[in-house]
Amino acid sequence: MDLSNVKMIVSDMDGTLLNSEEEVSPLFFDQFEKLKAHKIHFVAASGRQYNSIAQKLYPIKDQITIVGENGGVIKKENKTLLLQTFDPQKVVELIPVLRKIKNTFIILCGEHKAFIETKNQRFIDMFQEYYSAHELVQDLTTIPNHNPIIKIALYHSESSEKFIYPSVKQFEDVFLLKISGKNWLDISNLNSNKGTAIKFLQEKMNITPEQTMVFGDYLNDLEMLEAATFSFAMKNAHEEVKKTARFMTENNSNLGVEKIIEQVLKAHTN
Repeated sequence: MDLSNVKMIVSDMDGTLLNSEEEVSPLFFDQFEKLKAHKIHFVAASGRQYNSIAQKLYPIKDQITIVGENGGVIKKENKTLLLQTFDPQKVVELIPVLRKIKNTFIILCGEHKAFIETKNQRFIDMFQEYYSAHELVQDLTTIPNHNPIIKIALYHSESSEKFIYPSVKQFEDVFLLKISGKNWLDISNLNSNKGTAIKFLQEKMNITPEQTMVFGDYLNDLEMLEAATFSFAMKNAHEEVKKTARFMTENNSNLGVEKIIEQVLKAHTN
């Protein structure tokens, strides 16, 4: 595996770059300075909103590219490079259907903040980890006509695959449905995913798939893994991710991303 040509490293956040405490390791921040010295660009790509990713990577947030909302928004130096929004009317029509799914919470994800209508404090306390910028509203159907929506996130406390997906499967010809975690399912435009976001960046930065390295752990990472020659599944990844990725690394709490970055740095130093 010749890593000497790698020019861009892309990592998911939850279950990948973040450890079990949902923190980025000090080692990664040290490695980032070395990546910069070798002109290797780092991209954080997550289902989280931009603000949440930027907080986790605060010391370097203005030196990297951030792909938020599963590819719905791309920002660099807080400037928006790409925004993929819904037809407002489609969102308004979808909300009453989503409200009927039992024990499921709805989040409308805008560019600058997320919107929820539930007053369930337990959910709100948990949800703030992923959506630090948010607003509680009376009725979500009043939001899309005044605030462009990038993504709809749905949360079920037990299983998104078991309890949410069967109710939204009917929409898979109209929207992109992504089971993005044990409890999460995301609804986006059909062409809005991490893969199209990475391809957009590759074209913009004149970087090929052969010069791209990607790390992921869940089903919302599949398309971006396919956009890179050096695609890595975490040891803790979903089985479909392991089948799609060309390589495997340690789990997220055992510095899986950092161990491979160390190999990249060695390849560029020799």
